[in-house]
Amino acid sequence: MRTKIAIIGGGLSGVYAAYQLEQCGITDYILLEARDQLGGRIMDFTSLSQATTNSFDLGPTWFWPEFQPQLNAIIKTLNLETFAQYEQGNTLVERSHTQPPTAMPGYTHAPTSMRLKGGMGTLINALHAKLSNKHIVTGALVKTITHQHGNIEVNFSTSNTTDNKVNVEHVMLALPPRLAASQITFTPALPSDLVPQWQNTATWMAPHAKYIAVYDTPFWRKQTLSGSARSSVGPMAEIHDASNPLGQAALFGFIGIPADDRKRISNEDFITHCRAQLVRLFGAQAATPKADIIKDWAQDPLTATHLDTHAANTHAPAPYITAQNGPWYQNLVGIGSEWSVQFPGYVAGAVDAANIGVELYLKKVNA
Repeated sequence: MRTKIAIIGGGLSGVYAAYQLEQCGITDYILLEARDQLGGRIMDFTSLSQATTNSFDLGPTWFWPEFQPQLNAIIKTLNLETFAQYEQGNTLVERSHTQPPTAMPGYTHAPTSMRLKGGMGTLINALHAKLSNKHIVTGALVKTITHQHGNIEVNFSTSNTTDNKVNVEHVMLALPPRLAASQITFTPALPSDLVPQWQNTATWMAPHAKYIAVYDTPFWRKQTLSGSARSSVGPMAEIHDASNPLGQAALFGFIGIPADDRKRISNEDFITHCRAQLVRLFGAQAATPKADIIKDWAQDPLTATHLDTHAANTHAPAPYITAQNGPWYQNLVGIGSEWSVQFPGYVAGAVDAANIGVELYLKKVNA
């Protein structure tokens, strides 16, 4: 198969790049996504009711319209419904095993943390629905990218075949820099100054794990609690209300145990400990969620590498998006969120980096 552009990765940056290309009248591309579904780190969990209003984010949850106007504009263009993160009421603080949790006056974040009704996955679904190009292949793991005689050959495997090829003129890498550097073989090799930059760029969410517990009602609100909590006991270090308006209620928490230590705990035991913590904090009603799940991103090979064992406390600065010279210069461009200078690692960063990548491509072909 031959086409002009290969987009490697079907998370938000990849899907948005495809959308932007089509807005410019360009449909001559193929999008290859290693997972069985689009979305990348935008991934949701649907409770037993199977209603769209009961989808809960396993990956990113919030955005901030006040300082992420580009993302906010897209959400408005797609007519997606938004709502503010619930923060009314007290926050619980759990300092030790020997002391009960303490209720502290809560605070409202400024700017307001906003969510999408139905979860972040609605953004992926809405963009995908706008695409006319059907050359989107899921379950496609890219293994090698070879540049030779002005042609770029992308080799990928699927569940059915191991040696699929597509020939293109341009490649957009819509995956984290660290994954691109560690999981794809480039021929000729990437420049020696570029590889360490990409390898040393931490992948946001990669070291983390998230627990979600779903309930029929947000019973904690009747206790004048916001659903927010901070804990030095664990296993969750930070907890928030994850309820859907007019849908099921939920609490979610970020696991505070390092990735290496989490490997030694079974999923069943982990869930038991998380439920016990919610009972300590919010009472007996928390003991029997309608559904619950842990998503450990550190154990997801399509997100994390061995370099992601230790959590980064801040979003990493953006590396170079392309080689500064040689055959890969402006022919291979990073458009994943971590390549965004403005919002590296954020949902808004995926939009920003994809937009810059598309602009660079248009500049190249129109030169």
